[in-house]
Amino acid sequence: LEAIAIGLDEVVQEDYLRYRIASTKYVGDRLIAAGVPIVRPVGGHAIYIDAKAFLPHIPAHEYPGQALAVELYLQGGIRGCEIGTVMFGQQPDGSEQAAPRELVRLAFPRRVYTQSHVDYIAEVLLRVNSKRDRICGMRMLESPPVLRHFTAKLEPLMSDLVANDSPILA
Repeated sequence: LEAIAIGLDEVVQEDYLRYRIASTKYVGDRLIAAGVPIVRPVGGHAIYIDAKAFLPHIPAHEYPGQALAVELYLQGGIRGCEIGTVMFGQQPDGSEQAAPRELVRLAFPRRVYTQSHVDYIAEVLLRVNSKRDRICGMRMLESPPVLRHFTAKLEPLMSDLVANDSPILA
């Protein structure tokens, strides 16, 4: 409860809010300048990459949002959340329908990132952006009936980027 109380106190501190919004805007501005398709305006707590526009060569049934989230993790250890067909495509009858959007959410945790962290995130995103035509789609191996975005198992269809490039953290 103490952490919740601190968080509630901080969200009304104007200096903190200015810093948090400036951090996400800084990354968003770098991405926009490089032609990375993101949802605008940039939010105060996250950046949303438009994975459908970022990876137009990957059809919805090959999960472009998931493919981008995986690539960001493999190339730089950046954890994002797919908000697309893996999360919303499964229908009550078990069939699948493409989600209207394929996004990857990159949340900025409260009071965690320094400027060097924010710079690193932008650098990894720009590196992945420069090679995005080599990112491949994903194939669903296991799809639980409920909340599959938490426990589904997928595999890459093929990945020149991962196979031939050493990750940034290597």
